[in-house]
Amino acid sequence: MLQEESDLSLVIAQIVQKLKGSNLYAQLERQAWACLQRPEIKLESLKEDIKEFFKISGWEKKLQNAVYSELSVFPLPSHPAAPPEHLKEPLVYMRKAQGSWEKRILKSLNSMCTELSIPLARKRPVGEQKELLNKWNEMGTDEPDLSLFRPVYAPKDFLEVLINLRNPNYENGDSLSFRTHLGLIQVPLKVKDIPELKEFFVELGLTTGQLGIDDSTQVPPELFENEHVRIGQKVLAEQDGAAAQQYIRQGSPTALRADLWALILNISSQPEDILYYEQLKTNVIQHDLLVDSLIYKDVKLTASNDDYYFVFEDYLYQVLLCFSRDTSVLGHFVYNSASPPKSYIRGKLGLEEYAVFYPPNGVIPFHGFSMYVAPLCFLYHEPSKLYQIFREMYVRFFFRLHSISSHPSGIVSLCLLFETLLQTYLPQLFYHLREIGAQPLRISFKWMVRAFSGYLATDQLLLLWDRILGYNSLEILAVLAAAVFAFRAVNLMEVTSLAAAEAVLADLSTLKVMPLLQIFLFATVT
Repeated sequence: MLQEESDLSLVIAQIVQKLKGSNLYAQLERQAWACLQRPEIKLESLKEDIKEFFKISGWEKKLQNAVYSELSVFPLPSHPAAPPEHLKEPLVYMRKAQGSWEKRILKSLNSMCTELSIPLARKRPVGEQKELLNKWNEMGTDEPDLSLFRPVYAPKDFLEVLINLRNPNYENGDSLSFRTHLGLIQVPLKVKDIPELKEFFVELGLTTGQLGIDDSTQVPPELFENEHVRIGQKVLAEQDGAAAQQYIRQGSPTALRADLWALILNISSQPEDILYYEQLKTNVIQHDLLVDSLIYKDVKLTASNDDYYFVFEDYLYQVLLCFSRDTSVLGHFVYNSASPPKSYIRGKLGLEEYAVFYPPNGVIPFHGFSMYVAPLCFLYHEPSKLYQIFREMYVRFFFRLHSISSHPSGIVSLCLLFETLLQTYLPQLFYHLREIGAQPLRISFKWMVRAFSGYLATDQLLLLWDRILGYNSLEILAVLAAAVFAFRAVNLMEVTSLAAAEAVLADLSTLKVMPLLQIFLFATVT
């Protein structure tokens, strides 16, 4: 009991500290001073009167949303004596593996830098700055020669690292239950089984209305859809972030999705947010980074060739180039197992006072990174709002898909959950694919790393991301990956090679996400 109270006090203190540096704190302070001039505020009941004023004026709700938003991303409290690296990742072997992986990425980046004789960063000449500013909204028309640039890494490179991950304490096969795991991921992490998943995703049950199923043309809208839209409008009118998160577990109506996501992520476009985005844009105009070319290359290789997303090419450049300059992103490394790369001013290698984070946000883009932004372009057409939403989605969710950690939503746990679900509930299919050299994870890994972006039709992808936000978890990605294999099981049982299995699963654009998830979790598996 005392430990719980201590943990709670610690969380409260840290959230208060975080909010003190926010715009909201300054706004609340201004409002409190302003309300002191009101005649109904009495000195003898000052505290209660100010509280009542905040409640009536809607500021209390904004504060509640800010606290709830912080709690959604806040790491669980650790022992007061635990060192800071435990907050990043409690398992030593995971931290070491992430550190080794980062060194490989930096080596790849530095070798490209040396081969091409290109500096990591340079100030643009005035003429080049003007040219970039003039074509800011049509950067997609620019065709720079990127033939010599290559992605620093692709998902398949990352998968090989995860496959070789081992807990040194289990080297001798101490764990009998774990020895029976026949998948590629060989680390003993706790993942949910079907009963636990059913309990966690209870709102996806067969008796609960779902957008993605109950809004189909065969179901009269008055049975579910109309009422669900009415409740959604009420949630938005109340501006309650916690209610919005609960509501969206059943899916969001298309017309309300942009506002609901912004409410859950606690994003409101204030003048200072727009100004901050413009400052990032100015940084892009003034300085050229090597990672800019990696961003250009990635967009050209992925989103530009996608039937759904090619029209958003300009938006993608704007958002990703600004993202690379945003030092506020560095804050998420407190709870991210990764560490931001450092660069040194020329001639000062090793001297910490001359070290800078590179890129400024600490995130080196990889092949497919732009696909985290692309689906959001359907919802937000104002660049600064689009940018804020993406940044918040990244520091809450997407960073976990390309860093090595033991977190339940981390990519290692997702891979293990996927393989465990298949091996436990579709053992014949799992064993067959393993025997022909087509380990299921080699096919599904790219889906999960991209959160299925670029693989599902956009309307289905947004329904999936509704549930990621609603449950504040990425575990649904692994469940969906297993459900796809279950859906195509008959065809997969007939294949005799990895190439044939990949062909069966090459096109997911016709799949309906919610029926697949419901059937897999609540209908077929017991």
